[in-house]
Amino acid sequence: MNQQSLSSLIWSVADLLRGDLKQSEYGRVILPFTVLRRLDCVLAPTKEAALNEHAAKQTASIAFEPFVKRKTGLDFYNVSSLDMGKLMGDQDNIRANLDSYIQGFAPDVRSIFEHFDFAATVERLHKAKLLYLVTEKFAAIKLHPSEVDNVQMGLVFEELIRKFAELSNETAGEHFTPREVIRLMVNLLFIEDNDALTKPGVVRTMYDPTAGTGGMLSVAGEYLFELNPKARLTLYGQELNPESHAICKADMLIRGQDISNIVLGNTLGDDGLLGKLFDYMLSNPPFGVEWKKIEKAIREEYEKQGYNGRFGPGLPRVSDGSLLFLLHLLSKMRPAAQGGSRIGIVLNGSPLFTGGAGSGESEIRRHVLENDLVEAIVALPTDMFYNTGISTYVWVLSNRKPDDRKGFVQLIDGSSFWQKMRKSLGSKRKEMSDEHIATVTKLFGDFMEASLVTVLDDRGKETGNQVQVDGETLPKAPAGGKVKRVPISRIFRNEEFGYRTITVERPLRDENGKPMLGERGKLRGKLQPDSSQRDTENVPLSEDVEVYFKREVLPHAPDAWMDQEKTKVGYEIPFNRHFYVFEPPRELAEIDADLKKVTDRIKAMIEGLSA
Repeated sequence: MNQQSLSSLIWSVADLLRGDLKQSEYGRVILPFTVLRRLDCVLAPTKEAALNEHAAKQTASIAFEPFVKRKTGLDFYNVSSLDMGKLMGDQDNIRANLDSYIQGFAPDVRSIFEHFDFAATVERLHKAKLLYLVTEKFAAIKLHPSEVDNVQMGLVFEELIRKFAELSNETAGEHFTPREVIRLMVNLLFIEDNDALTKPGVVRTMYDPTAGTGGMLSVAGEYLFELNPKARLTLYGQELNPESHAICKADMLIRGQDISNIVLGNTLGDDGLLGKLFDYMLSNPPFGVEWKKIEKAIREEYEKQGYNGRFGPGLPRVSDGSLLFLLHLLSKMRPAAQGGSRIGIVLNGSPLFTGGAGSGESEIRRHVLENDLVEAIVALPTDMFYNTGISTYVWVLSNRKPDDRKGFVQLIDGSSFWQKMRKSLGSKRKEMSDEHIATVTKLFGDFMEASLVTVLDDRGKETGNQVQVDGETLPKAPAGGKVKRVPISRIFRNEEFGYRTITVERPLRDENGKPMLGERGKLRGKLQPDSSQRDTENVPLSEDVEVYFKREVLPHAPDAWMDQEKTKVGYEIPFNRHFYVFEPPRELAEIDADLKKVTDRIKAMIEGLSA
């Protein structure tokens, strides 16, 4: 049975639930029961050996866990004499027996069912007289590893998670990052390492501090398996929401991962993988979420530990914690001497430009740019996520840039690479096709400036478009038509995003218009500034401040001067400005001709009505 058929078979259990549960609640039954059945099947061949080993060690008053794991060759166990087949033999006691079976699992596996709040689900099914029917249905589904391997089972479980997310549109964005966005991010992370990743016996680590239901981690694992079935990607994650954490942990268990690497808790307030460093990192943190609840802990770390902690470069405003996740990921990078790390993180537009020179946001941007950590920023199409239609961007960061990228940042405008979905899901109305993902990946991999060239006919209708490296010969326009060229990949030096904010002062004047001098302190004998006329100017780092001041300020205000002590360095990435293409307005004669056509048509219609 293929993946699609198997996931449809499992989801068909929903037919039993219709009327007694809401559609958005189906996942709370189907997901934990799928995990239970899969574990039941995996444990079946070694069940008797595990029970015998458990009994022997219990008799000898020895801790049984390591011995049972060694005997079975598995990282988890169940020491209950029950299994799903035996549960079917006692219909009257199904609820108590099911609970006893769950209690027989290893503590870390049992915690999955606890975070699913499985006991409440079982009680609800029991009251609706559905518990035996649902258990019976799952007991009949064959999920033995000999028939469904870990990779296929992972894909099936991911499909079930997706269906659950689609039925829970109001919270889908909290659970689920669109698969095509993850695929693009994984492509961007792995493209420079493809040669290394295809060598036999490769072992790498991947981390997601906002793991959700594990989508990013599982897609990364699948991608590496496609590249090299003999490679091993060890997955780590942390998740705040208990139900999402349970789903993620279950998914990792199904894929053969060590579930002790998936921790529950607030990543920013309490790093559950303290001291761990990783080869690759992916994250889609919540957009624009305030961090007031954990402000005390974060400020304390910032003030006491500085750069020895996670937040040394600075703290963003409390209303948006996106950049805190970026700083957290930076703290998890391996030193370049140990192989370095690569990061992919989805952020909204705010971290690109919010905050002036000296603000927390600007200082964080300054840190990543002056330390040459940003490889690229990719603009995604709008309406790509389930819970928001705003513009989003993928930042790719690394402390082991290839030589040709050192000192540079590539900006890629992928906002036009999308196709309309057949059916909208919440705010998600667009998706990226495999071709779109391949195009953006190639733009990144080639590290070249490029444009999207569109050919228009004499009516302004598009006849075709192509991605073209800048400098190549443009295609010829048809008679009366034109060729439109829009940049989609641009390369900048890191310092081009930096600027100095200078403070321009004007003298305070008395009633007669005469400049006033200070009488005390450091202003004594000096021109006294007029705060009402104080202004600031942003001067690019590439330009001499004095030259700028003489050219741009003094011709308009000959009495002005700079207060050098107030000069601050800032960084911003005005993404849209770098891709803006000015389109001159049409000729007046052309507009007049169009207006005349419309006026003549309206006039003819009126005459026709009055005839």
